[in-house]
Amino acid sequence: MSKYQEILKRYWGYDDFRGIQRDIIESIGAGHDTLGLMPTGGGKSITFQVPALAKEGVCIVITPLIALMKDQVHHLRQLDIQAAAIYSGMQHDDVMRTLENCILGNTKILYVSPERLGSSLFQAKLRHMQVSFITVDEAHCISQWGYDFRPSYLEIANIRNIHPDVPVLALTATATPQVIDDICTKLSAGFSSPESTSASGETGCHAGKHGFSVFRMSFERKNLAYLVQNAPDKYGELLRLLDGTPGSAIVYVRSRRHAREIAEHLSDAGLSATFYHAGLDHADKDRRQRDWQHDRTRIMVATNAFGMGIDKPDVRLVIHYDSPDSLEAYFQEAGRAGRDGQPARAILLFNGSDNGKLSKRVDDTFPPREYIKEVYEHLAYYYQIATGDGYGVNREFNIEEFCLRFHHFPVRVHSALQILMRAGYLDYDEEADNEARVHFLVSRDELYRLEQVTPVEERVIVALLRNYGGLFADYGYIDESIVAQQAGLPQPVVYDILKALSLRHLISFIPRKQVPYIRYLQRREDKEHIQLPRAIYEDRLEQYRKRIQAMSNYAQATDRCRSRMLLEYFGEETHKDCGQCDVCLREQGQLVTPADQHDANQQILAMLSDRQRHHITELYCLQLPAEALNAALKVLMENEKIRQDDGFLMIV
Repeated sequence: MSKYQEILKRYWGYDDFRGIQRDIIESIGAGHDTLGLMPTGGGKSITFQVPALAKEGVCIVITPLIALMKDQVHHLRQLDIQAAAIYSGMQHDDVMRTLENCILGNTKILYVSPERLGSSLFQAKLRHMQVSFITVDEAHCISQWGYDFRPSYLEIANIRNIHPDVPVLALTATATPQVIDDICTKLSAGFSSPESTSASGETGCHAGKHGFSVFRMSFERKNLAYLVQNAPDKYGELLRLLDGTPGSAIVYVRSRRHAREIAEHLSDAGLSATFYHAGLDHADKDRRQRDWQHDRTRIMVATNAFGMGIDKPDVRLVIHYDSPDSLEAYFQEAGRAGRDGQPARAILLFNGSDNGKLSKRVDDTFPPREYIKEVYEHLAYYYQIATGDGYGVNREFNIEEFCLRFHHFPVRVHSALQILMRAGYLDYDEEADNEARVHFLVSRDELYRLEQVTPVEERVIVALLRNYGGLFADYGYIDESIVAQQAGLPQPVVYDILKALSLRHLISFIPRKQVPYIRYLQRREDKEHIQLPRAIYEDRLEQYRKRIQAMSNYAQATDRCRSRMLLEYFGEETHKDCGQCDVCLREQGQLVTPADQHDANQQILAMLSDRQRHHITELYCLQLPAEALNAALKVLMENEKIRQDDGFLMIV
């Protein structure tokens, strides 16, 4: 048994590795720069956690997912593995203590958010650490051609300069050939040509000059059926799908409002559903996520803020109510179904209006240059910053108030700020994390003499006093999860107790919140001097158009296997159809036949023959197959035999 297998068995209880895990581990363990391409659920974390325990020093893990790093640190500590994390919102003393522990050799795995990489404190402390290797999670974020480019990832090159002999492990679940090449270029230390190794162990020359060993696990998911369903009535179809499919499900939507509304409609229809988006507070997010993961809630209706780092193996159905911006996003979100290897489905609901919505996103995401400059100027008016001033200014940003004052739409303002951030004029942090704060309003003696304190309240008070000093003198930042752990109570209960103590004026409690912030990275310029380089605007606009077009082509294709289309998009050649997507089933005659459609036409016309208005949901009483029903509706409306008006059908 190898040392890596011994570590795997000792800490995780597994006898052997899966897929390309061993290849990646042995490559980074031998000191080679390594890129691992693994689909969602492929076991990425094992590929850096195991070699981190086998090598001397600390493994630096760069990830944008704060919730994921906290969760992994918690699980690693439960396994008696020394792990820590540094992320935005932490107090200076906590950051210092964590970094000093790394220097002293008391930490094996350090998770770092990319925004922290550029700080002078982190870089100064990093010089004194013995680093085993650097892991770049979600590595596609470093590529300007990637669908989720994050400028803060470019700081990784500076980190490599501090430790030039330390190898890098880059991991991603979604990358086109162009993005793969860009990842290797951005992270390159200038070594020899990379090798590319597939999951089957075949080795071939990789087109590049970056010194990376590249290992690719096939993105094919044989247990996952990809389907696109034409749905004139999306909500009705969603209800039918969820009602007819047992097990956990995720429904992806575009907006926070939509997530809440659809979850409420599903609950009203008798289904177990909740919603999730970035605007919820941490306690609420944690509670909803736990309820879903432990099957207390069956259906999660969510924006794309949900899913990263969520390891629930038995999701049977992922439905995209709204189309994503790219096949990369679609593939990653769809891949959260069926991680247990059992049959699952990923269904995209699409209708005639979706094409126009996709096209509009191009204009919303890349507004005209003049508009971007106008937003920059209005931002200066909003904060009253004069030309030549503003460097380093950091302010809260209320986008609703800003848009109301200057007559903008939030979607376009958000996009303009993203472009200004890439151009280096400002930093726009949409969800800056402000930790909870507590200040005792009674003296220590008064606190000890209190009689009307319940046992659980006393446990919370004791936990606060044991972990945090100076709370009687002034506000102090606290971590509710630590207080909960010390008090032996669930975090939502601790939150409620703190609120109750605050209402009784024993403490002042300011809950943790997420507030957007804008920080000026340069002195304010006049808008005519704002420079938006081609690489920031035109090149990325063209890439975005291509991704939107690829998404549209996928949704409208009727003659190509869905699985093959996705695999080919990510550079994986295959000559075999999946046999289970809607296109394959149609070719096999297992979808709508002319007889099925004719029967559906007749039943719909018979129902409407009384010439009254019938709500579209009444169609489900006909007990028709969904494909036959949707096909019949489309034909009858196109031929103007029936018409739809505000959810009601009537004969023409």
